[in-house]
Formats: sequence, structure tokens, C-alpha cells
Amino acid sequence: MSALTLSIRRYAKTVLSIILLSLVATGPGSGFDDEGDGEARGNAMASAPQWSTVQPTIEKRCIVCHGCYDAPCQLKLSSPDGLLRGGSKDRVYDSSRLKDAPLSRLGIDARTVEEWRKLGFFSVTQDAGTPAHSSTLMRLLELAHTNPLPQNAPLPDDIGLDVHRKLSCPAPDEIDAYVADHPHGGMPYGTAALSDEEFHLLSSWARAGAPLSGHVDPIPPEITANTDAIETFLNGPDLRDRLVARYLYEHLFLAHLHIEGDSPHRFFRLVRSKSPPGTPVNEIATRRPFDDPGSAPFYYRVTPVDGTILHKEHMVYEIGPERLDRYRALFFSDEWPLDTLPDYSAAAGGNPFTTFAAIPARSRYTFLLDDALYFVRSFIRGPVCYGQVAVDVIEDRFWVSFLEPEADISVTDPTYLSAAAPLLELPVASEGGNLRARASSFLSEGAIKYQRFRDQRYQAKWSSDGGPSYDDVWDGDGSNPDAALTVFRNFDNASVITGFAGDVPETAWVIDFPLFERIYYDLVAGFDVYGNVEHQLTTRLYMDSLRREGETIFLSFLPADMRRQLHKQWYRGPLARIVDWLKEQPVDNRAATGITYRTDSPKSEFLLTLLERGGGLWPVSDPINRCDRARCSDQGSSAAQLEAIASRNGAWVKFLPDIAILAVEGDTGPPELFTLAHDKAHSNVAFLFREENRREPEEDRLTIVPGQFASYPNLFFRVSRQSLSDFVNELTSVRSQEDFMSVVASYGVRRSSELFWQTYDAVQASNDTQDPLQSGLLDLNRYQDPKSDDTPQ
Repeated sequence: MSALTLSIRRYAKTVLSIILLSLVATGPGSGFDDEGDGEARGNAMASAPQWSTVQPTIEKRCIVCHGCYDAPCQLKLSSPDGLLRGGSKDRVYDSSRLKDAPLSRLGIDARTVEEWRKLGFFSVTQDAGTPAHSSTLMRLLELAHTNPLPQNAPLPDDIGLDVHRKLSCPAPDEIDAYVADHPHGGMPYGTAALSDEEFHLLSSWARAGAPLSGHVDPIPPEITANTDAIETFLNGPDLRDRLVARYLYEHLFLAHLHIEGDSPHRFFRLVRSKSPPGTPVNEIATRRPFDDPGSAPFYYRVTPVDGTILHKEHMVYEIGPERLDRYRALFFSDEWPLDTLPDYSAAAGGNPFTTFAAIPARSRYTFLLDDALYFVRSFIRGPVCYGQVAVDVIEDRFWVSFLEPEADISVTDPTYLSAAAPLLELPVASEGGNLRARASSFLSEGAIKYQRFRDQRYQAKWSSDGGPSYDDVWDGDGSNPDAALTVFRNFDNASVITGFAGDVPETAWVIDFPLFERIYYDLVAGFDVYGNVEHQLTTRLYMDSLRREGETIFLSFLPADMRRQLHKQWYRGPLARIVDWLKEQPVDNRAATGITYRTDSPKSEFLLTLLERGGGLWPVSDPINRCDRARCSDQGSSAAQLEAIASRNGAWVKFLPDIAILAVEGDTGPPELFTLAHDKAHSNVAFLFREENRREPEEDRLTIVPGQFASYPNLFFRVSRQSLSDFVNELTSVRSQEDFMSVVASYGVRRSSELFWQTYDAVQASNDTQDPLQSGLLDLNRYQDPKSDDTPQ
């Protein structure tokens, strides 16, 4: 429990005295007349709803826009700590800043309200100088309630939705001017109004000073016994114990740890603490997980996740007795020498292959493969809530497989990594100094030299065993569905699911151990969302090389004479060819594959054959997207009707948002949900900026996935089962923005629609019911407002 959480108890006890002070200081027009203010104060406190009553509404109507790091004004309401912290005028996301920004991670970088105030955060509820009924929170709730949006219509022009829009973030002494200047700037912002019941509940609570609860749910003894066992394991005294614990921490510091067999709603975090097990956690705040924790002794601790679970931040990692046994088998079943522990530094963090060289590579790679979905998900979830600079380095949809450990030379030959390690250094290892020189170091001297090194070692291996075959691709060992993954890019964020979803994609990756580890350290352990423009740039440039490496390993399984031609199709355009020449080793077209292909479509044959090796771990067929008959789904089903638009291209596709959720409603019961994922085509993804210049919308396709998997829905469609065929026909008839607006008018759910919140609640409830362990609140910051003058992106 954080010190700030503990302060909630003191806060709750002093709410009454603060309100009394603020009411005494309030002049005419406060809402209480001088003669009856004592009675009014008593009534306000007596009728104030409790936090437990208010919290569900705050989650469903407030946190959905104020939950992640990109929450407007850093007003992160996912925990009571965030409400106490308040808002800030500083942005977390600023790709142009020349210096690193001060850290402002909720629950980590400050422990008390006073410390947050020193960091520039201001109250949104009340303090001694702000009457509760005129607090920022109360004023914004009233503003939206008294100025509702026109129902089911495009938003007024003064309501901006772009994530980069200029924000006012009014402090308490600025709220009067803000209200006067922004009649549509209330909360919830840019959506349908709260119901009268919801407004009354929240306003009564805000008017009473937004009292919070100091209650903390007790942790059952059997769960505490598990967390104690985890801490005992991670704080072993042996040098090997300590190095393995460091490796585990650097890979799990963002995880939501779930104790085996526990409630699906309770999670924990792994932290470094100044205090030993058995005492309150005193977390050590460092910018990155591999930064020096200080000279004093520290301990690995397991502490509860405090607050509401956001889907974008929710990365579940199961841990308990079985997991600890797995760790013992992976890391300690064989002897490996260790005389001294590696230092803590940017250089050490920027090259995990030297830092953790003593731990056998097989142990480390198997650890990653055991939870491949979690680790790939960590690339694209977590606290990085706006990631266009990172995810525009990937295609809109691609399939991911992994090299079998026995086929990975870095695992089977100890000399491989010892020779390659100097070439595997990440940009974060040497931040500072001349950018051009450093970029040349980690790109030309590192990435290209490593590609040459890898090609030479694998060519030597394949010359004796006949080239890579299906057996060289990890099949999940017959029990792990994480062996086949689909990644969807949704403009500035992404999603990943198990199995191969959709039609055969343009590109695919095969990931080996050195690639897996470097992607993790580039995008997760080494990435700093508060970092400067140089850090953002070098992270992106390095990830571009890593993507190419995964694609190149995939190409090695295909016939040698088609590899370069296929690669050219992925990187069309003269500038892309120049980039290839500058920063990439030419694709090997000499080493033969070990696969004998039987069709004239080797890429499809290879990928679909991998699916057949799953032994039931994932669906082999995709009846909606890969239907090769007149009909693949049950006649009359929603899926059967959607086959007509799934994996199809056409002039209509480009008008769709990145992620739309289709709710097909029957006569009774919850709606049937489908995710409509817009696969945007590009001539290449080789450049950081001006993506629109590389778009090829005529090649766009639509992939349809049953259920809902994305963190940021862009648009809801509500369609009755009887009208589904009409929806399909009208959608495929779209040829202009005006046509698309007609579809939205008939089936879309606008932000201003009276059905907006009802639809969101139904989608959220479906997620919560189907998979309560993995479910989290969906974020509405990317929900669009289609207009007739929009240009398809």
C-alpha cells in the first residue's frame, strides 16, 4: 500500500473540516444562504454517497477517458490516488521535447499530495482555498449537464478529439474563465450526457468534497502465503539467485501478477523496495527497471495493484507454486558458474546479452516462449498509451511464429552469443553524445554487422542439415497456444491474439531468441515514455531493423529464388530501396530451404501448414476470413452473412475506422460482438513520418474477428440480426464519405447518441463475462466522430 493510499484515510477524516472552512469563505451565490448554511452543510454530508456507491459510475463514465497516461491533463482517475493528485498542464507525450520530462507515474514518483503539488499538479476536488461545490470537478460536471450536445449529431466544431489537441487544463483559479470560454468543455467530454441519476450521484459526491474510502480489501491468508513464497524465492542470498531475480524483475516489472487460483479481479506488481519482506513496501522509483536502485540493500516485493484495471495496461502473468517450480527447473536444474554480479547502468541495461550472459541462453529463451503472448503483448500494451512512433514501424496485420530452441544457434552453441553480444547493443546503452555517430553505431555497425554474422552462421548450419524446415518452427510443445500469434496495428496502438486470424497477410515474422530479447528491451524495459525526442527516434529506428530481421528469418523458410522479389513487394518505392541499401544486409538468396513446396504459393503454404501443426491449440480454419467454399459458417448465422465482406478489398474499405465493434442484436440476450479490423495497405513501413504518402487504400482489406480484442474502439455499429444483410450491402456500396455517413446514420453509434453509453456498457459487460481475468476497461479516447468533410485515412 502506498503512502498516498494511506493518506486517503486522513483525507476522508478531514473532508468535513475542509468543507466547513470552504463554506465559511464562500460569498453570495455559493448555493447556501448565510442563515441556513449549517443545515445545508449537514444535509450535504449526510446525503453524500459513499465511494463504494460512486466508484462504478466513475469507472464507466470517467475512467474510460481518464485512465491511461494520455488522460487529458494527466487526470488519471483509475485509483483514488489519481483523484487526490489532480491535474497538470504538462503533457506526458511530447515527441518534440529536447530534454527528458520529469517522471509523474501515479503511485511511484510521489507519495503525498504535497509532493504532487510541488510537481505542478493541482486539485480538482477541493482544498482549503476551494469550496467543494465550486471545485473543478463539480464545475465540469455541471457544465456538461447544463450544455448537453445535440443528440445523434456530429459534435460541434469547438469540440476537438485529436490526441494532440491543445488542452486548457484549468487550475482552480482558472475554472471560471474556462467555463465561460468552453461551453462544451464539460465532463464527460464530447459524449452523450450522463443520465439524471448518474449526474445526481456524481454531483452529490463532488459537492460533498469527493470523499474517498480508506478501506482496503484484506488479502486472504492463502494468497499472502503465495506472495510471501514469491518474495522468498526472489530474495535468495546466492549470487545465482540474485541474478535470476534481476532477470525476472526486468521482464515482469509491468506485469499484473495473478496468483494461481485467486480471484480474477485481484492482481499484484513486482517492485524493488528499500524495505524487506514482512514490512510495508517502500518502492524504489527509477526511470527504467535496469537503473541502479542505490547502494543500500534492496528487496524484491510483491504489492497489490491499486485501482481499476484498464485493458490497455492489463498484462496478466500467472504466478504461484507451479510457476516457482518452473523457474527452479529452468534456471537452477543445471550448474552454471557466476563469480560476480553485473553492474547497474544504461550500458548494462542496453545489452542484456552481456548482463545476463551467465544464465544459460536456453533457460532465458524458454522463459520467454513459456509466455510468448504476454511478452509480445508487453510490446504494445502497458503505460505507453500513445504509440504511433513505435507501432508505425509494423504492418497493420501480420502473423508471428518462433524459432524452435533446438534450431536456434544462439541457444545450442554457447560461442554464438559471446561473439555476437557486441553487435547486439541497444540504443539505450549509449544515450547522449552525437546522435549521428550513435545511430551509425547501433544501425550500420550493429544491426548490419549482426545480420551478416547471423547469415554466415546459419548458412554454415544449413549447408550440413539441408536448410530450415517446419520442425525448426516452435509448435508450442503440444500444449502452448502462444506459438502462433496475430498482431493488429490500429494506427497509434496495437493488439495481439493467439492463432492466425484473417487471410494470409502480406508479411510474417519468425522470432528467435536474440530478436525476442532485443524487441523487449527496445520497446519495454529500455523505453521511456517521458524520454526526449532523441530517445523516441532511436527507439523507432532500431525497431525498424528488428522488424526487418523477423521478416528475413521468415523469408529463409521460403524458396531462395523468391525471397528478394517478395521482399521488394514489401518495400516499394525508391526511397525504401535507398533505406534498404543503407541499413540492411541483402536478403540471402543462396541458402536453400529444407521444405519441398507443393503449390505455386509457398508463402501461403508455409503459414497454413504451421497452423495444421497446432494439434488443437488454435483453430486451423477461419470460416469468416478464409472461407474457400460457397459458405463456411452455419447458414443463417451472423458469421455466414459477414463472410461476404471479410478479407475483401474494395472502394468501401478505406472509409472504415481502424477498429469498429459490430454488435449484432437478437430478440433476447446480449449482443453478438465482432471486431472489424481495417488492414491498411502501405507501399512500405520504412519511414517515421508522412505515413499518408505511403498509403495504398485500394489494397485495404477488412478482417473480422468474433468478439472484441482491441483496447481502443473507434466506432460502434448496432445492427439487428434481421438487418445484418442490409448492413453488409449498404457498407459494400459506399463510394464516398457521404455514402459512409448514411451507413453511420443508419447503424453507427455516435458519441452524442442516446445509445452511446448503453452500447459501451454492453460491450464492456460482454468482455467482463467472457474473460474476467483478461478483461479491463476499454478506453474511449480514440472513439471517432465521423463527419461529412472527413478524408479517409
